[in-house]
Amino acid sequence: VVVAFLLPSILDGHSPVMVAIVSASIIAFIALYLAHGLNLDTSVALLGTFASLALTALLSMLWVSWSKLTGLSDESALFLTSLGVNVDLQGIVLAGFVIGALGVLDDVTVTQVSAVSELYNAQPELTPRELYRSAVSIGRDHVSSTVNTLFLAYAGAALPLLLLFTQGNQSVGSLAGREVIATEIVRSLVGSIGLVSAVPITTWLAVRARH
Repeated sequence: VVVAFLLPSILDGHSPVMVAIVSASIIAFIALYLAHGLNLDTSVALLGTFASLALTALLSMLWVSWSKLTGLSDESALFLTSLGVNVDLQGIVLAGFVIGALGVLDDVTVTQVSAVSELYNAQPELTPRELYRSAVSIGRDHVSSTVNTLFLAYAGAALPLLLLFTQGNQSVGSLAGREVIATEIVRSLVGSIGLVSAVPITTWLAVRARH
């Protein structure tokens, strides 16, 4: 999907954000059904993934616009421009946020659906409210560790750059103001909010499917 559809579509001048949303949806559809089979739980997880992905895309557009990220801090993007490739660099930043968030979103949504399913099978007498609360409690623990993983992954990728700036005796505020660092901060925030939202959204959908 990425090689045959997403990359050529962006190079053809289509909106990177819309292309990324379509690509992420196709990837989620294929990956979830191949990994977990054609059943109700997978369909609920897919719906939860779509809803959380849409929220993540919306937040990405708002945050990138608010923080005035341009995409010009990436050397590869600048090289594309120098080659005469007409692409929306800010849109590519947004597309990266969407595609990057998908990998952890489906993990959270599948886990939440499984939690609701197991709780319901173990205690079918639970009311929808009780089932929702129990499953959200599980999801809260899961998502907190997942957010830590997400943040540390981004921090690890930017570590050499952080060391370079720190060597220049720059303050934390000065570092955060540089676009290359600000992009990772925004990416972490948007991805984390999308992950957190996936828990109540998917849990509610899974509970509704059971009752």
